[in-house]
Amino acid sequence: MSKKKLAILLRARMRSSNHSAKSSLSHFTKEIPSNPQENHSGDHIVRNSSELDTIGRVYDVVRETMHTAISATKTGGSDITLNDFEEGYFSLSIEDRKKLLLALAKEYDVNREQVRELIKQYLGLETPSSDDDAELHSSPKKEASSSVFYRVEWSLRHALKPTYETFFERLNTHPGGLRFLSILRADLLSILTKDNMPSLRALDSYLKEKLGMWLSPATLELHQITWDDPASLLEKIVAYEAVHPISNLLDLKRRLGIGRRCFGYFHPSIPGEPLIFIEVALMETVAQTIQEVLWDNPPIPENQATCALFYSISSTQPGLAGINLGKFLIKRVITLVKKEMSHVSTFATLSPIPGYMQWLLSKLSSQSRFAEEERGGGTQSNPTSSTFSEKVLLPEEEQALMSLSDDSSSGSNGMEVLLNLLSAKNCDWATSPRILPVLEPILMRLCARYLLQEKKRGKALDSVANFHLQNGAMVERINWMADRSEKGIHQSGGIMVNYVYRLENIEDFAQSYFGSGQIHASPGIHSRL
Repeated sequence: MSKKKLAILLRARMRSSNHSAKSSLSHFTKEIPSNPQENHSGDHIVRNSSELDTIGRVYDVVRETMHTAISATKTGGSDITLNDFEEGYFSLSIEDRKKLLLALAKEYDVNREQVRELIKQYLGLETPSSDDDAELHSSPKKEASSSVFYRVEWSLRHALKPTYETFFERLNTHPGGLRFLSILRADLLSILTKDNMPSLRALDSYLKEKLGMWLSPATLELHQITWDDPASLLEKIVAYEAVHPISNLLDLKRRLGIGRRCFGYFHPSIPGEPLIFIEVALMETVAQTIQEVLWDNPPIPENQATCALFYSISSTQPGLAGINLGKFLIKRVITLVKKEMSHVSTFATLSPIPGYMQWLLSKLSSQSRFAEEERGGGTQSNPTSSTFSEKVLLPEEEQALMSLSDDSSSGSNGMEVLLNLLSAKNCDWATSPRILPVLEPILMRLCARYLLQEKKRGKALDSVANFHLQNGAMVERINWMADRSEKGIHQSGGIMVNYVYRLENIEDFAQSYFGSGQIHASPGIHSRL
């Protein structure tokens, strides 16, 4: 379906809502809320039948365009069709995008009837032996049998590929197609958080695998981002920074200036758009607080640096979630810095622990409920609960917490006192000279336990820990009140962790972590347990 036909439908829809007639698809997108029955304020919108019919026809046009792009026999003539599809897709509401992706997942999946038939043929054939090659010329019958076997095997291998693979591959080679695919996958991931349908999950897995292949290290370009780069790129760095927000232009200039580095991975198909970037501080020693990196005195001369500290790594494309570009980025940056600065011998991070407080509050809450039920002489309200009694606190920690007797730390036992303190929205405990000394050894010990012992499917429960450990790092040190920002206090009680990349151990540590979930850590971390 041509752009002209699509534009006619769009203009009809705009006229019915009494808005100025504009031909751009972006304008049309703004005019259709995600839920056609409601606007963002919650007020109901009444649509007449003509308008709803137009919206339905737009979806039909986009779906037909998708079918044409998939079934086209010539790839050269499909560029116009792919353009039409991309623009039409952006005009759809979230619900219609979900409907379209579901149609893609179900109607263009593997042809299972063909697969079953080929499997029957395959199982009925004699498998060629390793000695058959020598007998082929002397036995025409054996040669024919082997040819049939390999032909059926080839057909089976290709039949197991879903039809939408062709669609993805055509989009990947289409100008702007790779970026579009990352947006499409971001929509898929958003839909799956609310409705985890197997067909959509399979579609996402396949697209993720393809994106990982198309974004291999060989296709990515490493670029050092400096103050001299175009303003459009610098604006994206400010917008995408996910760990430590950039407060102003002076802050940005400092992060790109002397003693600092910023490197990004770029792809030729998405010019001017970093897929992921990492910020590096050149320091004399491994920093223990983020204040040393961001807010303290001017950096040291670069020739005095012995440590390259990775203090922020940000992925910019939600649709590339789960594709570990950071692993390759860190290794390439280490290689580059080592080559340019032979005096830098230590490569470490100063990393957040984003899941720590959520885990700790959940643990304290469940244990407090368990203790309360035991005191009441009853059984758990949920007999299938996996909660079991455990001593979260040491006796001396329990005693120290109970000595805090003001209202903000009330409770019948140490766990309740700690839970009430950490749950308070104002986080007054983080600035109290009386409470901080009591909480420090408790939170540091439990943080070491969280990083080293709490796991999910055999791997570190904390997402950042899992990222660095699978890249071959080790847990070196945890730092008290290393991030005093509101975000830092709420996420991890202000604690940050240093992971260290020792060049001679990176591959061994990564393999042992992948193989058995082994977490390598310094003696100082183990001593806290």
